[in-house]
Amino acid sequence: MSDVLGRRFAFGGDYNPEQWPAEVWPEDVSLMNRAGVNLASVGIFSWARIEPRDGEFDFAWLDEVLELLHAGGVRVDLATATASPPPWLLVKHPEMRPQLEDGTRLSSGSRQAYCPSSPVYRRHAERLVRAIVDRYADHPALELWHVNNEYGCHVSHCYCDASADAFRVFLRDRYGDIDRLNEAWGTAFWSQRYDSFDEILPPRSAPTFKNPTQLLDFDRFSSRELLECYRAEVRVIRERSSVPITTNFMGFFKAVDYWAWAPEVDVVSDDSYPDPADPLAPVFGAMQRDLLRSLGGGKPWLLMEQSPSAVNWRERNAAKRPGQMRAWSYQCVGRGADGILFFQWRQAKAGAEKFHAGMLPHGGTDTRVFREVEALGAELASLASSGLLGSRVEADVAVVFDWDSWWALEQEAAPTRLSYLEGVFSWYRALAAAGVTVDFVRATDDLSAYRLVVVPHLLVAGDRQLEALDAYAAAGGTLIATYQTAVTDEDLHIRTGGYLGVLQDTLGLWVEEFTPPAAPDLAARGGTPPPALAVEGDVLGGRAEAGLWAEVVRVTAARVEAAFVGGVEAGRPAVTSNARGAGSAWYVATQLSDDALLHLVLHLAELAGVERLPRVDGVEFVRRGGLLVAVNHGEEAVTLDEPGEDVLTGAPGRELELGPQGVAILRQAHCGDLDGTRRARLE
Repeated sequence: MSDVLGRRFAFGGDYNPEQWPAEVWPEDVSLMNRAGVNLASVGIFSWARIEPRDGEFDFAWLDEVLELLHAGGVRVDLATATASPPPWLLVKHPEMRPQLEDGTRLSSGSRQAYCPSSPVYRRHAERLVRAIVDRYADHPALELWHVNNEYGCHVSHCYCDASADAFRVFLRDRYGDIDRLNEAWGTAFWSQRYDSFDEILPPRSAPTFKNPTQLLDFDRFSSRELLECYRAEVRVIRERSSVPITTNFMGFFKAVDYWAWAPEVDVVSDDSYPDPADPLAPVFGAMQRDLLRSLGGGKPWLLMEQSPSAVNWRERNAAKRPGQMRAWSYQCVGRGADGILFFQWRQAKAGAEKFHAGMLPHGGTDTRVFREVEALGAELASLASSGLLGSRVEADVAVVFDWDSWWALEQEAAPTRLSYLEGVFSWYRALAAAGVTVDFVRATDDLSAYRLVVVPHLLVAGDRQLEALDAYAAAGGTLIATYQTAVTDEDLHIRTGGYLGVLQDTLGLWVEEFTPPAAPDLAARGGTPPPALAVEGDVLGGRAEAGLWAEVVRVTAARVEAAFVGGVEAGRPAVTSNARGAGSAWYVATQLSDDALLHLVLHLAELAGVERLPRVDGVEFVRRGGLLVAVNHGEEAVTLDEPGEDVLTGAPGRELELGPQGVAILRQAHCGDLDGTRRARLE
């Protein structure tokens, strides 16, 4: 990422000059200079202005904007403008409008009103991109190409006839022949057998539960169709330009498998909008930053969008507290970002996002928000030579994250309703509370550099994934698998004989029965919460609470570390460990309370020799390169007692007071940068 702007942190945001008269534009550039803005994203929603009528292009206004930015020293992240088709296109081609599973056709008047599989949309999008690239490929202000915007944010799945045709092509490519599809989908059940691919439709509204494997394949297809839209635009750009290309991801966005997308972008970028009113927002934000860094293999990434203060789309929109925007920005920098951008530069005065905060608010420059933006811009500019820029984040622990399992675990026909993301987040919270830095990985990635690998709810697991996890443990790693792991293969067929596949030998156990806690199903009267569970074991600190899930585990070689107390599972294993080759493999058969999970994570981190960062209530620590970044997310001042000197203030780390939302960046004589083994793996 540091190659994009040389040796500077990128700083700026979405700039939408088409929303304002031309006489405002010079003031924008002047104020951008004052605020330290060096990168502006331009043209993201400009299709109707660039192509006001079919085949008629108007670039005069955009020429003027880019020249003003260039003269002011502001680099440009130029968008392809394909995120929101103009009304004339939808009127002329209503067949390109997206369709919901119940048959409802979505219309114009908003954004993203297009079917990703529509040949009409793709043809017009490619024509627009070609016109933009032909005109601006050699423009001196051009720093990045910005393809589309937030793919799938509003229309991730389309069920129209064009999507049906594309879905059939996807299935032919995946299965080859209809017999293989029937086998994979288990169509012998409920008389669902297909005689040809032509009989297959998207999983539209149906009388009851839909075919689970069809649903999973449609999720896979829908993510890929969006990716094909992106690839089509990239091909046009590559014909004329070697400038780096990006598109903005959205963190933990269920509809799009970013593992498949990440290799397609030159710069991984993200849009992130944690809720200032949510006390867990800082730790969830940290988890999202770690995912984005991991998607790029550890390379620096770009925060493409965040809000300077309040957004406008929650039921209640909290403003960011004084200093909170700066604190969350440094959380990104600490976790690998080489750029901090916002939505948007000038707060809009019309349209659906006029109450969404901007870097330059409705109140102008004499506002808290603008003063904080200005101060952050100057501060980031001063850090260009600090050693943060371009450096990597150190992590001894990896968490396996899998979109197939996310999609499958949350289907309706399941033993109990579970949230994949909340399950992952519970482990992340415990690891963060233990002072452990995390990378996210796929099961088949090279795991050799990690001392500890956590595998939460890998429901959909092929043999290759399970063999890789077993090999990791056998080679000396510490593996932790949770309930609802390796229950099915890639086709959602049950792994019979006790689930888990080859992990039965790895873990030294098999699972006889699922027994999640439940209460009478009184949904019509508001529902009844399920009863709590109790578990007990030294690795959990004694007796502890659990919930959501339980199962009957049958041990073959594993050691029981904690057991259920009471209920039908009484005395049965809840947490186990098993020696496997030079390493060990653990299994957790329930959802432990936060306190119990933290106790277990502390035990495992010590067992595996994981480096732990300082632990101070309310303070987030992360090490990037040779620098220790500390962010106080709490409401009270704290005093640090760390070696080194604060790069921001020059103050010593010993007895350094960090106020609420305060930040310190300590230069320490720790270990410098990443060790050679991990660097080789990441590169």
